[in-house]
Amino acid sequence: MQFTCDEIKNALSGIVEVKEDRVEILNLQKVKDELIDRLVYTAVFGEEKEKACARWLIRAIALELDIVPASIHDFYVNGMAKEEISPWFTVPAMNIRGLTYDVMRQIFKIAVEKDMGAFILEIAKSEIGYTDQRPAEYTACALAAAIKEGYKGPVFIQGDHFQFNAKKYAENPEKELESIKALTKEAIEADFYNIDIDPSTLVDYSKPTLKEQQLHNYVNTAKMTAFIREIEPEGITVSVGGEIGHIGGKNSTPEEFEAFMEGYLEELKKDAGNVPGISKISVQTGTEHGGIPLPDGSIAKVKLDFSVLEKIGEVARKKYSMAGAVQHGASTLPDELFHKFPEVKTAEIHLATGFQNIIYDHLPEDFKNEIYNWLKTELKGEWKEGWTEEQFIYKTRKKAFGKFKKDFWDLPKEVKEPMMKALEDKFRFLFEQLNVYGTKEIIEKYVKPVKIYKKRPY
Repeated sequence: MQFTCDEIKNALSGIVEVKEDRVEILNLQKVKDELIDRLVYTAVFGEEKEKACARWLIRAIALELDIVPASIHDFYVNGMAKEEISPWFTVPAMNIRGLTYDVMRQIFKIAVEKDMGAFILEIAKSEIGYTDQRPAEYTACALAAAIKEGYKGPVFIQGDHFQFNAKKYAENPEKELESIKALTKEAIEADFYNIDIDPSTLVDYSKPTLKEQQLHNYVNTAKMTAFIREIEPEGITVSVGGEIGHIGGKNSTPEEFEAFMEGYLEELKKDAGNVPGISKISVQTGTEHGGIPLPDGSIAKVKLDFSVLEKIGEVARKKYSMAGAVQHGASTLPDELFHKFPEVKTAEIHLATGFQNIIYDHLPEDFKNEIYNWLKTELKGEWKEGWTEEQFIYKTRKKAFGKFKKDFWDLPKEVKEPMMKALEDKFRFLFEQLNVYGTKEIIEKYVKPVKIYKKRPY
């Protein structure tokens, strides 16, 4: 149930006192037990004025509790780049598409219990559209979940795959660049202090040299890095990621990476002088986003080349003082592979579809059928020739999260509880395999979050 702004003011009595651009918490237990659930619901489903009130309050309460949006940049370029961590761990970056507050609560619950600080909550440019979650809403959910579960410390929120559309770029390069800039500005204003720029879609393998192939990729990554350095808040160096291998394409090589970096560093110096560059590089190792569905709807096994991560990561750290390589499209990989990512010193791993699949596995059949019928009616144009119905549904059901967002959030307790338990179990498994338990201390050694107070909207 959501609040009006007047109801919010009344609900704060004896619990939270508003003072100019910040708050004083009078009763933390009541914040957790009574207030935060309604605030986050309002932040997602209220009218625009109510959303603004609720989002500001969630953020102000979070800052008062030392829950602070932060950049992971300093850890990546000092801790990881210098290999000052032992044993190595791989930072999970998780895309939460639906039931966002509930799902994030499971992550923060584990983080509190296991002293975990190395994890990222992210949303991709495409997901912002089809899940109907603008950056400010996503941040509100993350901070509310942290408040609810009693987490303290830096919260890393990331814009994932801020991707250039190759067709639109070919028609009007400047217009496409400006659209990515606009989204990036919106994201940074919403406390996304980690941004993954992705012009890898512009790589042209028909060109004769590696540097020519990567030209539009490195030029636009440099332009975006320079733009981010212009607009980032004082005291914060936004973590910027680049990408050389479009996920689902051919595997990346160290030579490609070095060609990209040579061009990127030249362009960045021309665009912005001596500013911090990217802190990590995403590569292609053989995966595809969401996995490759077979005709019966099951997922094909992929041959993942861990040597790509290892070799490119080593060059990134030794030659360019970066954290290393990043693995995308990994959540549907076999469980027995995840321990290998820290073994080859992977810096970061992106996980999304596996969590979505758990949600769908626990939906009531009538609701699931309603969603699938909608997909077959409204998205039939996306049904590729040769696909079975199972393949079509598997590849398109992520796009129902926006249309049915409120229905997902309002699922009854008896549906949500086993779903959340299954998600919690999955998170625990992944976090253990990636070695991120007990990482809070080392993260806080390198990352010093800056509290930025914003003017209240009422």
